[in-house]
Amino acid sequence: MSIVVDAETLLGSPQLPIIDVRSPGEFQSGHIPGALNVPLLSDAERAEVGTLYKQAGREPAVTRGMELVGPKTGDLVDRVRQIASGPDVHVHCWRGGMRSEGFAGLLEENGFHPRRLRGGYKAYRQAAHDCFARPLPVVILAGHTGAGKTLLLDSLREAGQQVIDLEKLANHRGSVFGGIDQPEQPSCEQFENNLFREWRELVPDQPVWIEGESRAIGRTYIPQLVWDQMMAAPTIFIQVPREQRIRFLVEQYGFLPHEKLAGAIMKIKKRLGGLRLNTALQALQQDDLHTFAGIALEYYDKAYTQSLEKSPRNVNAKVPLESHDQVGAVETLEKLGQELVA
Repeated sequence: MSIVVDAETLLGSPQLPIIDVRSPGEFQSGHIPGALNVPLLSDAERAEVGTLYKQAGREPAVTRGMELVGPKTGDLVDRVRQIASGPDVHVHCWRGGMRSEGFAGLLEENGFHPRRLRGGYKAYRQAAHDCFARPLPVVILAGHTGAGKTLLLDSLREAGQQVIDLEKLANHRGSVFGGIDQPEQPSCEQFENNLFREWRELVPDQPVWIEGESRAIGRTYIPQLVWDQMMAAPTIFIQVPREQRIRFLVEQYGFLPHEKLAGAIMKIKKRLGGLRLNTALQALQQDDLHTFAGIALEYYDKAYTQSLEKSPRNVNAKVPLESHDQVGAVETLEKLGQELVA
């Protein structure tokens, strides 16, 4: 009989392959990071079995499922052999039921030592939510657009600080320009799973640095339990001169195709107004990226102020910087962070 393990045990054995036997559609919606999909049923087959279960009950549905899986068993085992370097593997389905149990039995018959996830992927998702509820000493790094907050977070990480880069996990920089030339965003569920992988490694006796975001990052959303901690966390506001922020935006976005920049700014045309929109587009045509970035910054500074008015964040400290790479900036932030969470 296969060994049954809980989610923490599975996650604590990263050297073992995780075989997810759910359908491709289930896997695509969200999966344990690093898991490999060996689906017992296609999406269409799963829908067929599910419909039969609703219409005729469990026994006919199970029988039909076995009929569909039976001819595939050799190929399924071969797939696992290609994945696994040894006999020990983890296996799971949605609830830890018949799919993973039956497949674990098949693997045992073929020389594997499967470890089945108790409660399946559903239990893993519960473990993620439980983990997000764990209070941590979060410190928010805030500032206007173009202040270089993400690069400051990178520097803090290099200095040994705990950092969660939500924009990196979401494959989005968090503005209408933020998705240009980025990889496809994960689903909201997968974003949470990717965040869980990092969140569970954090220790409670050191600051956890997170950039101040809106809850939506592109098409993904920060989990409510994490968002609640962010809203309650102390905030350090980075003050960088406007001219430096414009130069930073040109540096960060100026190399992108002009047609994509134009398409992005068209998404906020109603808020910019016709005159500023036309000026921005003309500047772009003339390769005047400084003017283009300045007009975009006017909009984002105003939006940032309105956002703070609607959802005020308690700013505990303001740090004036000439730029994100100013000498001593990281040391100043490290000291403030420790003081704020002490």
